[in-house]
Amino acid sequence: MSSAERPAGNGRLLIGVAWAVLLLGLCLWGREVADSPGGSSAPTTGDVAAVGRPLGVPMPPAHDPIEPAKPHQVDIPSIGITAAVVPRGLDATGAVDPPPYAMPRTVGWYGSGTQPGAVGAALLVGHVDTESKPAVFYGLSAARPGEKVRVTRTDGSVAEFTIDDVQVFGRDRFDPRKVYGPRKDGRAELRLITCGGTFDRATRTYSANVVVSAYLTGVAKK
Repeated sequence: MSSAERPAGNGRLLIGVAWAVLLLGLCLWGREVADSPGGSSAPTTGDVAAVGRPLGVPMPPAHDPIEPAKPHQVDIPSIGITAAVVPRGLDATGAVDPPPYAMPRTVGWYGSGTQPGAVGAALLVGHVDTESKPAVFYGLSAARPGEKVRVTRTDGSVAEFTIDDVQVFGRDRFDPRKVYGPRKDGRAELRLITCGGTFDRATRTYSANVVVSAYLTGVAKK
């Protein structure tokens, strides 16, 4: 196995092996909700979430990237998500260390990567469920192109992103550059990621990730 490349400077991303490990680590977060009384599995199958970019959905022009600032809250009004954001690093295996299960409504931001609103693709990750109930990104697959994602930052600004793509990436076709790399050079982008696909009862893991992509289209003061 080749060594993983580590980020250096704002806007740089882990690639190759490191991203493959991140994918595995994220899918290991998922716990089987269906075995709990009244539980149900999240609607994150490929047929539901891989909507891509539908024709006829108008997309606003991109806003110029803004000065870096750390995120502390994310809002997706169309699907009812409002959550605190906490910076996370890498664990001993090289995967992004998720928020603990004691904080199921909290989103993790890869703090050594891009800050939302700056040039590059910022990464936000969240649990889809716990052993007993849905978690913060349970409904992420219901997001659709054209909808807004608002990230409140520590400098008092709100970076507004517009979703332009929703996809499911299985482990067998995972391309780290395609999933995590910027779609357009010089643009401020955002990736929101959770578990998806099917749940394997034997390994207690999900088979894929739901990846929502967005790009910066506005900035406001809170």
